[in-house]
Amino acid sequence: MLVRDYMTKHPIMISPEALVTKAQQIIVENKVRHLPVVTDGKRLVGLVTRNRLNIPPSDLTSFNVWEISRILSKLKVKDVMVKQEDLVTIHQEAVIEDAAAIMCRNKIGCLPVVDEDGIVIGIISEIDLLAELSSILGGGVKGVRVTIRVPDKVGEFAKVTTAIASKGWGIYSSGGVPAPKTPDYWDMVLKVRNVTVDELAEVLKKIEGQEIRDIREIRA
Repeated sequence: MLVRDYMTKHPIMISPEALVTKAQQIIVENKVRHLPVVTDGKRLVGLVTRNRLNIPPSDLTSFNVWEISRILSKLKVKDVMVKQEDLVTIHQEAVIEDAAAIMCRNKIGCLPVVDEDGIVIGIISEIDLLAELSSILGGGVKGVRVTIRVPDKVGEFAKVTTAIASKGWGIYSSGGVPAPKTPDYWDMVLKVRNVTVDELAEVLKKIEGQEIRDIREIRA
């Protein structure tokens, strides 16, 4: 899974010389949270976010309403944007888990996607990654969702898939993460269709060394 397959292609962009009021209008009307700021040729020079457009009330307490209107009417995107030297970007050939790790590490909500010349070709956000996480785990699809804690050993996943396949059931989706606060174990999450909770639990309970942590029916 690569960034290019999940990014928003041809995102709405804005010039650094545009007025902040114009950026606010674009964000509200298009229900977006980030605007890449570009010069001629779509070369990235900054990023505008909703937060960047919020002026702290403490900065305006000494002005009257007419002065505030005058200030806002003249403020430009280049005055409030995240500047290029502070931006974190990503290439379209990167894998999405790297995109997620970069966002988490830098505590940011999006990554402009640029080519080798710094030209904007897309943007990928935390919403895009959450949507893909939901898809990986079978979100919106009927079935039985089960979380199984397994030892971090070769062959444990095969035990589960073999047990399920032996009954003629199909695994619709799967994922796995290190078990929280439990070294040397993983939590596997599976969604199985055309089976009941009791039927699936009965089969999985027979696998030695593994533990069902949660099992429930999901109705789309």
